[in-house]
Parts: sequence; structure tokens; C-alpha cells
Amino acid sequence: MEQQISYVPLEAMDERMRAEMDRCAREGTPRPESSAVRAHVPAAFWFFADSWQALFREGIVDHAIKDLCRVYISRTIKCEYCGNQRSEKALSAGLEEAQYDDLLNFESSDVYDERQKAALAYAQAIAWGPGSTDLEAMWTRVKAHFSEAELVELGCAIGLTLGQQSWIRLLGIDHHQFMAGTTASMAPGFESAESLEQSKSSEQYWAHTH
Repeated sequence: MEQQISYVPLEAMDERMRAEMDRCAREGTPRPESSAVRAHVPAAFWFFADSWQALFREGIVDHAIKDLCRVYISRTIKCEYCGNQRSEKALSAGLEEAQYDDLLNFESSDVYDERQKAALAYAQAIAWGPGSTDLEAMWTRVKAHFSEAELVELGCAIGLTLGQQSWIRLLGIDHHQFMAGTTASMAPGFESAESLEQSKSSEQYWAHTH
């Protein structure tokens, strides 16, 4: 898809925004491209950056669980830009690539514990609505593993993820187009523009198989 909204050049950003862009390039999630689009409206740029910091990178829910939910949303709505990113913090906490690969089959998979499966069932219900699951059973399940405060934080993080990714998939942006040259938070096989193109052309590419 052709890119629909341009990237704001770094030189057009103020010092604080450029510092956040440097963080995106250094740490990822989000990578620089989506932030450079949001930079057209500083309020939108900081709304997302500040909310993401508070709900996703910080907070009371296990970060690894939040990243599984983030990538579950990517896979279920086919946001390729977000689906090809991994959280460095989640990986350092012990998440393995196999746990990302099996997200759409999480109920029958043996790579998730019951707390992770409950969170993913919550993400599924948020993304797909009441018809996607037995809501009474879902609430009983998630309340057995999460406090009400945790469910609020997780629900807000999933909702923010769903809204942003639903928009980002329409933009036609991709990785290694803005502040290129870093591999921060890229999934295996997507670390450079060349490897990204090769991975996307494979018959085994996740967006082709789901």
C-alpha cells in the first residue's frame, strides 16, 4: 500500500519531540515511523507517547503479558507494522518467539500459562465483542487471575493498542523508512529493510497464513 500520511522531518520537531524520537529509534515499541506520523499534531504525539509510557511500558500488570496482548491484536487485525515489533523489555523478561507465533491459537497452545491465556481471552473479547466468547465465563476467568485495578490497566492498554493499530494499518507505513539503521524491537527476520522484504515475501509470513 502507498503511504498515505507523510513523516514529519526531525528538523521540524522541537527538542523534546526529537528526544522521544531518539528513544523510539533506540528502544522501539513504538518504532520511529508511527511517531513521525503522529508528530503532525503535537497533542496526538504526546497523547500516545505519554499514555503508552504509563499503560504499556510502566504500570502494575506484567509487561510481558501486555506485549502478548499487543501482538495478539496485531495478528488478529493484521496490523503488519505493529505485528513485526517485539518489546525488548518483554524479551528480557523471558518471552520467547514461539509465544508470539502461537497467539491466534492461544487457547489450545501449551506455550502460555493460565494467567497469560486469561489476558489473551480478555484481549479477544475487547477486539471482537460479545459474540466472540462466553462473557460470563470470560469475566470469571480473568477475575481469578487479575485484580480490578489490573483489569482496568490491561483493558485500557488493549483498547489503546486496538485503536492505534486499526489506524496504523491504513497508513501504508513500514519499518526502516525513518531514522533507519537500528534494529531495536524488530522481530527476528525483520531487522533490516532487506530482511523485512524477504520475510514478507515468504509463504510462511504470518500475515499470509492467518
